[in-house]
Amino acid sequence: MRKFLLGGVILLMLGMLNFNAYADDLVIGPGKKVSFDYTLSVDNKELETSVGKTPLSYVVGGHNIIPGLENQLNGMRVNEEKVVTVAPKDAYGEINPKAFKEFPKTALPPGTEFKVGMHLLATGADGSRIPVEITEVGADKVTINFNHPMAGKTLVFKVKILKIENAPAA
Repeated sequence: MRKFLLGGVILLMLGMLNFNAYADDLVIGPGKKVSFDYTLSVDNKELETSVGKTPLSYVVGGHNIIPGLENQLNGMRVNEEKVVTVAPKDAYGEINPKAFKEFPKTALPPGTEFKVGMHLLATGADGSRIPVEITEVGADKVTINFNHPMAGKTLVFKVKILKIENAPAA
């Protein structure tokens, strides 16, 4: 009788636990908000990290992070760590030769001493600020690269998943 009662209590307790719902909540996929720490490296050089700072958060499918990173995080669980390599085509794209534009120096801010490698902020048609880089300086012209600074780069992320929760309703 005692074994029967003990078995019944165990079954009752197991019945109260919803293992499937619990497991689904811990897996990155559609409908989830994810927080994670990352360290980004390019060409074996660490560029930035969230470790010891505010973790990065995103909603799966919300276009908040680059597609190549988001795709490789799907299926991960809390506390899981992974090194993710993202090709340029799945990050900021390949370098577009048409994104190099030549301008007369008179069309740029007066009094500026332009140098190759100098970074500027251009203003887009929609008012957004776009980081650009000077790639050539001539006697009266300047060539500016409008590609994203990370275009053409393979990105390597070391990630650790910190939190997974249901995303807020849209």
